[in-house]
Amino acid sequence: MNKKAVSKKTGKKDIRFLVAIAVVLVVIVAGILLNLKPTPKGPGGGGYGGTTDDWQYNPQANADGMLKGGAPGGVQYATGAMPSAAENLGFAVGGAKDINNFRENIKNNYLPIPTDLTYEGLFYGYYFDTGQTEACNKLFCPSYSYAISKDPLSRGDDYYLSVGLNSGIKESDFERKKLNLVIVLDISGSMGSPFNQYYYDQFGNQQAVDESEPGKSKVKVAAESIVALLDHLNDDDRFGMVLYDDVAYLAKPMKLVGDTDMDALKEHILELAEQGGTNMEAGLEKGTELFKEVQDADPEEYENRIIFLTDAQPNTGDTSESGLMGMTKKNAENRIYLTFIGMGVDFNTELTEALTKIRGANYYSVHSSNDFKKRMDDEFEFMVTPLVFNLVLKLEATGYDIEKVYGSPEADESTGEIMKVNTLFPSKTEEGQTKGGIILLKLKKTSPNASLKLKASYEDRNGKEDSDEKSVTFGSQASDYYQNSGIRKATLLARYADLMKNWVIDERAALARNKEVVPSITTSGGITIPVDYALGEWERQSSPLHVSSKYKELFQVFAEYFNQEMDGIGDETLSQEYELLAKLSDFAG
Repeated sequence: MNKKAVSKKTGKKDIRFLVAIAVVLVVIVAGILLNLKPTPKGPGGGGYGGTTDDWQYNPQANADGMLKGGAPGGVQYATGAMPSAAENLGFAVGGAKDINNFRENIKNNYLPIPTDLTYEGLFYGYYFDTGQTEACNKLFCPSYSYAISKDPLSRGDDYYLSVGLNSGIKESDFERKKLNLVIVLDISGSMGSPFNQYYYDQFGNQQAVDESEPGKSKVKVAAESIVALLDHLNDDDRFGMVLYDDVAYLAKPMKLVGDTDMDALKEHILELAEQGGTNMEAGLEKGTELFKEVQDADPEEYENRIIFLTDAQPNTGDTSESGLMGMTKKNAENRIYLTFIGMGVDFNTELTEALTKIRGANYYSVHSSNDFKKRMDDEFEFMVTPLVFNLVLKLEATGYDIEKVYGSPEADESTGEIMKVNTLFPSKTEEGQTKGGIILLKLKKTSPNASLKLKASYEDRNGKEDSDEKSVTFGSQASDYYQNSGIRKATLLARYADLMKNWVIDERAALARNKEVVPSITTSGGITIPVDYALGEWERQSSPLHVSSKYKELFQVFAEYFNQEMDGIGDETLSQEYELLAKLSDFAG
């Protein structure tokens, strides 16, 4: 064999040898990578690629009393209005972000409680023309529109002024701060019930749940919702988690997301089950303790928030306002803000509405984990980023008084010459309209041809104060006159909410006295502002849906007006309210 042939043969062997070496190296590297996956380490969970699993909740250890980290605890319109720039964000107020509980109770043939329906929650379900006519070049620029509108029942003239919540922040420039986030999850026994069933009756007695009834439990949907929330965290965010029933448990210490095996964490969360009583104060206290670890975090760089998931049926611990309210207020003073997420149709909105009037607070209702996931895809960044605080609108003129404020949790503090709003959150703007971007004032005219001088003062999240001052003069137009479709829509929804709240209050009052319903609203008196009504107990009080004959007549008349206005405004999403009116008009129960 000549040297050339030997050389060729040797070259082929060398190539095969190198290929073999490469295959071996690929297998070795793949093995190393595979070994970085979490490995089980007993009941408490798995390891994190060479680090220790920081999930500390173990239900079996809890049962044995050895839980690690556990602790108690004919309409006229004005012309020339300029819509907001589509690329700019607007604002919406804090407090409720929906009225899902109100609608779901009626759909499931339950009588809601008055606080299920809030004006700000109702407004946040719709987009509004804010009446903006000038470009906004700073954080917050209120705009004002007015309307003279006939009451659909009495046909008397009503006067309204809207406050449009505009911003100079471009959506493309908006970026939330880094987040120190603690989730506090209710795992009490009531969280094991399905969404469409009440767990407590009107006397606060626990009811048996039919296990054969289809549908997920509240704790299951809550777990799925938390997993959806976690997808919106970045590596430089910090996250911790607390669970509570009769007492509170540290489930996960505050830690950078980038240093956490999020897949393993999600598996732990999805395995949670309900147990025990409901000690909300213990959960909030334990959640607050986690912020001690990050108390030196730069407030210019980090936002602090507790997201509290519960069906809000407290039955142990201190449920008085001095307990939960005091702790929530103190947290807000320390820039630790609260988001309540209510689970199920028996969510106690009365308790939660009081808590979410506090600076930086808001709340949502959940009835489907898939729907909630979609909502968080659009709103998570806004939900955790309050931007405007202590908004005060003062009327510095004679001629009109504020009779009622619609669209603000602090409405009961906003009468006479002052309107107060604790918090504004950024909100989406589409085609010149802002989601929930309006507050409506019903005015009482005290003298003819008066003008309004309006001064708005507020502060940003760093405490810097600013103000805005404008004058508004009501023209000589006859009703029905609206400066734009935004104030027309807000007027329609405010009247709808007034009617619905009066119905709920009157039906419940008659039920308590075992007497016939006497409507607070009459065709001669028109749609009246509801009076305050308290249930007297924090426990959810469920009752079968009931519509008296007199209210059926009122609903029928109002439904015709609502349908006409819906067509005039051109917003088909209003049909969800019309469908409720139609159901109540024909309800035979």
